Amino acid sequence: MRLPRASGVLLHPTSLPGPHGSGDLGPAAYHFVDWLHSAGQTLWQMLPLGGTGPGDSPYMSSSAFAGNLLLIDLVELQQRGWLDAEALSSPPAANACRIDFSTLVPWRMDRLALAAAAFADRSNAVDQADFKAFCASHADWLDDYALFMSICEATQWTDWPLWPTGLARRQASALAAATQQHATRIAFYRFCQWSFYRQWAALRSHAHAKGVRIIGDMPIFIAHQSAEVWSRQDLFELDDQGQPTVVAGVPPDYFSRTGQRWGNPQYRWSAHAAERYGWWVQRLRRTFELVDIVRIDHFRGFADYWEIPAAEPTAENGRWRPGPGLALFDAISQALGPLPVIAEDLGLLSPAVKALMQATGFPGMAVLQFAFAGDAAEPFLPHNHHHHSVVYTGTHDNDTSVGWWASATDQERHHARAYLATDGHDIAWSLMRAAASSVADTVVHPMQDVLALPSDCRMNLPGAASGWWVWRFEWQQVHAWHGQRLAEMTRLFGRAPAAI
Repeated sequence: MRLPRASGVLLHPTSLPGPHGSGDLGPAAYHFVDWLHSAGQTLWQMLPLGGTGPGDSPYMSSSAFAGNLLLIDLVELQQRGWLDAEALSSPPAANACRIDFSTLVPWRMDRLALAAAAFADRSNAVDQADFKAFCASHADWLDDYALFMSICEATQWTDWPLWPTGLARRQASALAAATQQHATRIAFYRFCQWSFYRQWAALRSHAHAKGVRIIGDMPIFIAHQSAEVWSRQDLFELDDQGQPTVVAGVPPDYFSRTGQRWGNPQYRWSAHAAERYGWWVQRLRRTFELVDIVRIDHFRGFADYWEIPAAEPTAENGRWRPGPGLALFDAISQALGPLPVIAEDLGLLSPAVKALMQATGFPGMAVLQFAFAGDAAEPFLPHNHHHHSVVYTGTHDNDTSVGWWASATDQERHHARAYLATDGHDIAWSLMRAAASSVADTVVHPMQDVLALPSDCRMNLPGAASGWWVWRFEWQQVHAWHGQRLAEMTRLFGRAPAAI
């Protein structure tokens, strides 16, 4: 499906300003939508909306379907009468431009627990009916998720294969007993998901009213310590004890000389094929209930993927294995019809990956920071772009453009100065202008580049286990000229809505 010519901004909601330690779905999110609209932007791209996992990464969530509890707007819960003013009067001390997950998580979780208890005690009939309807319509994933999270808490977050055998192997009697034992906490997690989905729907409706569509992000892999791996062990390459036999990652590349060992369990693709990829159909269906366009991370893994023996400490000693290929996307298309998908096709692409890209017809990605190490034939240079693609200055895995310029080689700088007709003093906006002028249908600018921020504001460093995903901005950093300049550039290159 081809996307219309448009422009947008990449910003995860946790990076928004706000008084409670991290960005959320509250007033700052609505203000950001309004700012996007005023700046002529019609797309808001974000990272996965699931909860954060090891290293605080949104790509290692405890569920492929559940929303991130840290994004729930606590003020909205207070306005509904489920939190009193005192509960929000002393937020955790925090750097306004950095998230401190160690203090943020327990503080927010305590407030959510207070709200859930108040909801159970004194909610009105309308809210109770809406909650019950939500639980019923999402039971296919919500029941397992709520039970999984409750057992995780009760076992002090022990990996699920180490739970008592009856729970680890999902014996019916053990599940029934656990459901009864943890009923209060199960109700808590259901309440939190209802709150997230309800608040998200309101924010998305506001975005649509402003002409802004949401680009979501779906990781190809999910965490081993997740509700879906526990509940569907047959769909993953696990041994008899539930431990992964092989894990996901990528071989040595631009980002890491030893590769990246992500640690996610690999899919047992034969089992997925046997049920006509029903799990994937459900996953895409649920994702499109939240967002308008889906970027599929590490798309190449569907053609061929790097399989690492679980005992290996790095990604160096892996091997390429064939993925499900077009059969998966044929099954999805038959069930859901044509879908607006962006395929993250970065890195060295095999003939199988290129063939799958062509067969699906999904637009791929071009990253300008990768464009200047070679010569005029470099495919990421704007004059080599294709209409059916999405161009970025950088992604969440890249340095900011200011940071990239500071560490670029002499060759890259010389090439970029000549190509962009710049001396480099305003490199972020020079790259943004080149991206906006591309023939590519879609351009997405990281918010860090809009604000021309340095390396310490990058979102992630691939291969680094901790210390990332913490960046936030403040509204005082955003001046009127940022939006005006972005709107003018968007209009100049034919990416603005008709009213701008």
